[in-house]
Amino acid sequence: MKNEVYYVKSLEEDFTTKTIKNKRKVSFQTIQNIIKTKAIKPNTKSFGRERRLSCTMLSKSYIKTYRPHGIVFQTEERPSYIFPFDLVLLSATDRIIVHYYRIKNNLHVYYNHTLIPGFEKFIFKDLHSMIQKYPSPRIVWKEVNKFRVKNGYKVLPDSKYRLVEYNEAVFHKTIKINPIALFGYLPQTRKIARQLHLSYFVSAKHFYDKFNHEK
Repeated sequence: MKNEVYYVKSLEEDFTTKTIKNKRKVSFQTIQNIIKTKAIKPNTKSFGRERRLSCTMLSKSYIKTYRPHGIVFQTEERPSYIFPFDLVLLSATDRIIVHYYRIKNNLHVYYNHTLIPGFEKFIFKDLHSMIQKYPSPRIVWKEVNKFRVKNGYKVLPDSKYRLVEYNEAVFHKTIKINPIALFGYLPQTRKIARQLHLSYFVSAKHFYDKFNHEK
């Protein structure tokens, strides 16, 4: 696994990606379509940035995910850039919500925030350079708090810490993928994985631990 990169795309409980249309969250791409086409389309548009596909690159330091359900895959495409945390931590507001279920019906409100000027300092071109600078979430947690305070925002409480436990790898185009596995704790996840002839894991961490151990 040391020489391989595994990505995660978090999915909703119904195993679809969503997008915002006329202030409403609507289904965008189903897991069945993703597997059939072996492609994932950009679905997120927020913080004044162009539509993008946000994923997580799994590593020893980053094995958590935005949502507890999703697909593990590989791709030959390279991300346009990577943030060492959820992009929401750079939004120009003190009202940052950790749990997705609390904002999923009002995404248009939170996604209309702008980013704090100077946020580009947290952009990286690849996972290696990011981990060299921030080898652990705890280090980047201190740095993003210093950045926010310097720009007039409050120190983030520890309750927001999980937002640095996964990174955000961004693609600006549809990417071709090699599907590897589905993960999620809901009973139907295993069933869907079986139907799509994919391996199943309770979480992305379980997937990473298994493959890292086997290597």
